[in-house]
Amino acid sequence: MEYSTKCSGIGGTIKLRYSDFIVEEIGLHGNARVKRFLQEDALNKATPIKVPKGQSRENSQLLCEMEKYNADVNFCLRRMSRFFQLSRKRFGYAGLKDKRGITSQFITIFNPNIEKLELFQSRTLDLRPIKWQKERLEIGDLKGNSFTITIRGIELEEKELKKRVKEFFKEAKGGVANYFGEQRFGGIRKVTHLVGKEFVKGNVKEGVMLFLTHPSDREQVDIAEARRNLLESMNFSKASKEFPFKYRYERALIHHLCRFENDFAGAFRMLPKSLRFLFVHAYQSHLFNRIIEERLKSGIGLKKIKGDILIDGNPSAVLFGFESELAKGKAGEIEARVLKGEGFELSDFKVKALPEVSSKGSRKGIVLKPKKLKFLGVGEDEFNPGKGFAKISFDLEKGAYATTVLGELMKKGDL
Repeated sequence: MEYSTKCSGIGGTIKLRYSDFIVEEIGLHGNARVKRFLQEDALNKATPIKVPKGQSRENSQLLCEMEKYNADVNFCLRRMSRFFQLSRKRFGYAGLKDKRGITSQFITIFNPNIEKLELFQSRTLDLRPIKWQKERLEIGDLKGNSFTITIRGIELEEKELKKRVKEFFKEAKGGVANYFGEQRFGGIRKVTHLVGKEFVKGNVKEGVMLFLTHPSDREQVDIAEARRNLLESMNFSKASKEFPFKYRYERALIHHLCRFENDFAGAFRMLPKSLRFLFVHAYQSHLFNRIIEERLKSGIGLKKIKGDILIDGNPSAVLFGFESELAKGKAGEIEARVLKGEGFELSDFKVKALPEVSSKGSRKGIVLKPKKLKFLGVGEDEFNPGKGFAKISFDLEKGAYATTVLGELMKKGDL
């Protein structure tokens, strides 16, 4: 990875503890605050739920703060859906949040049963109704996110650590490279963009098999072994018994292939619509990151040059699609070179075998400017004797990744 800041990194580790990574959504009309899970013994102290008055035919969407502890959004919504006996479609939210951490965000629930809602309790999920409103929350209905992050295991003297953090803050105020974060590429397996590349090639079978079988040393032994066995045997009946139940997406694809041999497109369509487009989008994001890296390597960096297509006055890079417009001059040469190096043309992003993953393309700014950067302190790390910690906070616009900022501060490739 090419870094856009010149300051020395501080190293360290993030997300050692859930409370080390706090995310609070900046909504269109306010902020969703973390309240419960920073308290002592919070897992055993559910907040009583009291639904406000004001429900009507006009105002049928209940706006709530949803605070969660080491849980992803979809898991929380499925759990509430079962408890309230409501369709998953009756829940709305503005954006995904990290699983490993403590996060708070807004959701809406369409006409819930108030008695059931007030009985709901969870050790890892806190629900706080705010008001009834007309509008359902949709993806993108937010301004950004506020992060409070503790970096641990730092091998620097306190004086040097403070110096490096302050130097980074000074550089970061001018902007850092707006890379897509590692979450975009599929968590510990980092396979999402590779699957997307196969789909753009038109290789549906290869993409589905990559999704099912690509292993990772960081996965648990049972699922890693099940993936390897399926790759070697192509025995979907056996795989249906070996894949653990919690891997419901993989199991859905496998069950389809047990019934309809070689219908890999049909198997892929067993995934929810909200997930199907992620694979090609992840591949577009991977190429976007490559373009930024090439700009940095070439010495152009993040500054505006002749031929750049600007967004809000800043240079952008292409998210390749079949209707994409490339930049001109040196910036355009880099974009064209990255695409050619992958062996593709723009027209390939119109995927005939899976039309629903096709993409017209777009552009995204390459400069990310963290706001409200605050240095909250340093000290001895009680969980890593002899090492230190640093605590910082900052706000990011929607679509930006905290790990992008942290990578520049820590100068550490794999966060």
